Amino acid sequence: MPLTILVADDDLGTRLSISDYLDLCGYTVITANNGVDALAMVEKYHPDLMVTDIIMPQMNGYELVRRIRQQSVFRLLPVILLTARTKTQERILGYQSGCDLYLSKPFELEEVAAAIRNLLERSQIIQSECRFLYQEETNIATYTKEKNGHLSVSTQVQKSQILTPLTVREQEVLDLLTHGFSNGEIGNHLHLSPRTVEKYVSSLLRKTETSNRAELVRFAMKHGLVE
Repeated sequence: MPLTILVADDDLGTRLSISDYLDLCGYTVITANNGVDALAMVEKYHPDLMVTDIIMPQMNGYELVRRIRQQSVFRLLPVILLTARTKTQERILGYQSGCDLYLSKPFELEEVAAAIRNLLERSQIIQSECRFLYQEETNIATYTKEKNGHLSVSTQVQKSQILTPLTVREQEVLDLLTHGFSNGEIGNHLHLSPRTVEKYVSSLLRKTETSNRAELVRFAMKHGLVE
């Protein structure tokens, strides 16, 4: 079954050029011309990846990505932001909102397609491993429960053998991070600055020996660090 990509852009020419090219590449493409419709289509169709502009009517791309990341089912959805905005601070806002890649307009369709292939391949691997690990841990939990009548001992041993213990604050940041919250949103919840949140994220990456947030989420799910 072809993978589904959502393209959200209020410019008809951009929307058609991207969707036509991706259609030729073998993807199923759905489109939206504003952020509100894009959010509704994500919730309805569960696309495998989203490409979105930033400046759109009703809801901009930053807010669209933030709203999507607030839903745990979409916390690993690959998102590419396409925009004519090229200032460093604007790119930072894009990454803080939860996007995976930021490409500036004008862009080459071949580059967009290459970025999509890369993100989809990584996403499919992560999701496949998460499903396998979930099933494996479910089987282990069932066996442990049947044998011992409880799960806490095996879970604690598993955690203690994996990494340096997390601080209370690091655990709070990790819990929110795995639910798709951006640095700014995590800061609002915990009354921290985005810079301070980033320091905690860096500490989590170091302790778990992961290189990015997607790997960190996978690690946390694999080793039972989050509910």
